[in-house]
Amino acid sequence: MFETVSFLSKIMIPAILAFIPLYAAFRKLPVYENFVEGAKDGFPTAVQIIPHLVGMMVAVSIFRETGALQFYLGLFKPLLSWVRFPEEVLPLGLLRPITGTGALAFAESIFSIHGPDTYLGRLASTMQGSTDTTLYVLTVYFGAVGIRRSLYAVKVGLLADLTGVLASWLVVSWIFGG
Repeated sequence: MFETVSFLSKIMIPAILAFIPLYAAFRKLPVYENFVEGAKDGFPTAVQIIPHLVGMMVAVSIFRETGALQFYLGLFKPLLSWVRFPEEVLPLGLLRPITGTGALAFAESIFSIHGPDTYLGRLASTMQGSTDTTLYVLTVYFGAVGIRRSLYAVKVGLLADLTGVLASWLVVSWIFGG
């Protein structure tokens, strides 16, 4: 089973990257021109969301620098040991909905300490792919279109992230043992 997963992981992204322009060319679409036109259309949106991004980055910095992250990690430790969830990846699960960069930096630290082909490395990788930067995404997209009432989207997004973390843990434990 591991060989199949390893093979698929090696070919999927190159296959997708090759498929999109080939499909567009097959349909006789001007691939490069469409890309440039889309980039031009996206620039005003990028300028519009900058204030929302700055606000989110300030909030993330405050969360990390005030020690709030460490405080919440300490609260979860007894539960983690009881259910045998590896506490080394909990910060990744907590950071991922808030900041992709912070979560990626934490995943890289797991790789450097434990290795990417270890149980913890595979779990960190799977969590990165199974969850999203929910608060960042909502800030950007809802800010771009002017949506102010986003409580239900936040709840559903965070529930989806929790589901992704738990599913990652269960699947990686099942496939690779943990």
